[in-house]
Amino acid sequence: MSAPARIWTVLAVMLTLSCAPGDSGAAPAQRQGGGSRLPIQEIKLPPGFAIDVYSDQVPNARQMALSPKGILYVGSREEGKVYAVVDGDRDGRAEKVHVIASGLKMPSGVAFRDGALYVGAIDRILRWDGIDAKVADPPQPAVVSEAFPSDRHHGWKFIAFGPDGQLYVPVGAPCNVCEGDKPIYATITRMKVGADGKGGPPEIFASGIRNTVGFDWHPQTRELWIAENGRDNLGNDVPPDELLHAPKPGLHFGFPYCHGGDIPDPEFGKKQGCDRFVPPAIKLAPHVAAIGMRFYTGAMFPAAYRNQAFIAEHGSWNRDQPLGYRVTLVKVDGGRAVSYETFAEGWLRKNGKAWGRPADVLVMPDGALLVSDDEAGAIYRITYRGGRQAG
Repeated sequence: MSAPARIWTVLAVMLTLSCAPGDSGAAPAQRQGGGSRLPIQEIKLPPGFAIDVYSDQVPNARQMALSPKGILYVGSREEGKVYAVVDGDRDGRAEKVHVIASGLKMPSGVAFRDGALYVGAIDRILRWDGIDAKVADPPQPAVVSEAFPSDRHHGWKFIAFGPDGQLYVPVGAPCNVCEGDKPIYATITRMKVGADGKGGPPEIFASGIRNTVGFDWHPQTRELWIAENGRDNLGNDVPPDELLHAPKPGLHFGFPYCHGGDIPDPEFGKKQGCDRFVPPAIKLAPHVAAIGMRFYTGAMFPAAYRNQAFIAEHGSWNRDQPLGYRVTLVKVDGGRAVSYETFAEGWLRKNGKAWGRPADVLVMPDGALLVSDDEAGAIYRITYRGGRQAG
């Protein structure tokens, strides 16, 4: 081959490599799963389980909601965006990610009902009707409610429709620890959404809850369980985060007067004693930032996991030794939380540096468990592959 021919051959190879999928602005399929940029081989799971990347193109991924047609909607916090993540061929790896909305105020919470996507953006609840057919060209949203405080401190939300058909919307405390100047602070509210898509006035369902960014209803009892973040600046190991059980409305869980069920607040604990409030169903580890929480309702995992609570622990920011950055499991039996253990870990390395932060969990129709990660901008898919499948 002549020198000019060799030069043109080299140039052609370089051009081919420079245009290869994965180097453009699009999100190529081959970067999913085993071809992802993320070190998922570091994640440790119980025997028989496996983890893959569903998508690594969802910046700041927070709460997830699935439409009946299989489109995954994902909120964010700092990004101010809402995404539609599409796995068109249902192979467990998303091919496309659409931005449904941008420029919103911490649109962390998402919920789906009757063909409409609901988004919680601090002081507003928004709605996109018929969104499944419009992900490539989304319309402007309708306003469901503007009845919520505008505080950014603990203002981002996790939203969900309950068994009663009402939309549950939490309102965090506007502080680390304080007595809010409005009854709606440190509560979970619920509202009726009418046939016109408008939300009624929020009703306080439970109070004394410093900040929850994850809750779910037990599949059998239909009773509400709530992951709560404990207050800061009492030390490395105090207080614990909590899993609360609210079988009926009107319960008070202690904030700001009592933490963990038996720890009086140094400032506010003198006003009301811990014996006046409902203690947690189980104490979680301190400062782990337990947020996304769902009961497992699938048939893929072994039967021992059925109707048990998975919790995304976002990870501590104020401990000398970081803690959390994992997915944990709380087992519930007879309406009681009986154990608390680690299910998936490895996002936090031994050097104390985290490459990912779990933010939410979601059970898919096939029984796989999705985990969102707002640090890595990813959605993971956990499956069970060992032994006989349950169900």
